[in-house]
Amino acid sequence: MLDYLINLDKQLLLFLNGLHSPFFDWVMFWISYKFTSVPLYAVVVYFFFKKFGRTGWIILVMTILTVTLSDQISVHLFKNVFERLRPTHTLGLEQLIHLVRDQRGGMYGFVSSHAANTFSFAMFSLLVFRTRWYTIAILCWALVVSYTRIYMGLHFPGDILGGAIVGSLIGLSVYTVMRKLPCYETCPT
Repeated sequence: MLDYLINLDKQLLLFLNGLHSPFFDWVMFWISYKFTSVPLYAVVVYFFFKKFGRTGWIILVMTILTVTLSDQISVHLFKNVFERLRPTHTLGLEQLIHLVRDQRGGMYGFVSSHAANTFSFAMFSLLVFRTRWYTIAILCWALVVSYTRIYMGLHFPGDILGGAIVGSLIGLSVYTVMRKLPCYETCPT
């Protein structure tokens, strides 16, 4: 069964990675670039304070904790433990995948830190705001950022799925802890 899933993961990677063009190479590179999302984060933080006032500081600190935890856990409890090679370092695949700007990433890819970080931020913040339009928008953003990693040949789809699950669980967990903080009770439910 495990061999079947690994083979399916490789086939799905080759299919999704094979859907490329020079225009989308440029687009996916910039969506994936770590500083591209900074304006989005700044707008979300602005709305933390606009909607919740001084409690926005607690939400901001917990957001930073959420992303920091997801980043560190994805590396130290997953990548460094499972040591699953990225497609760019997998014998037999490195010649078949399309690379964008010859980026290869680190040696290991399970779980994707991009997926973990974006989904932890998305899950945490959608629970904070609890509006339909924001939930749809932030989940679409997390999916697109995560997909760029497959498009660029840096992750298998399973790496992305694992990162999305880990990140979502971390976002949910930190939100749950935040709601139990005595100083958070001034926030609306």
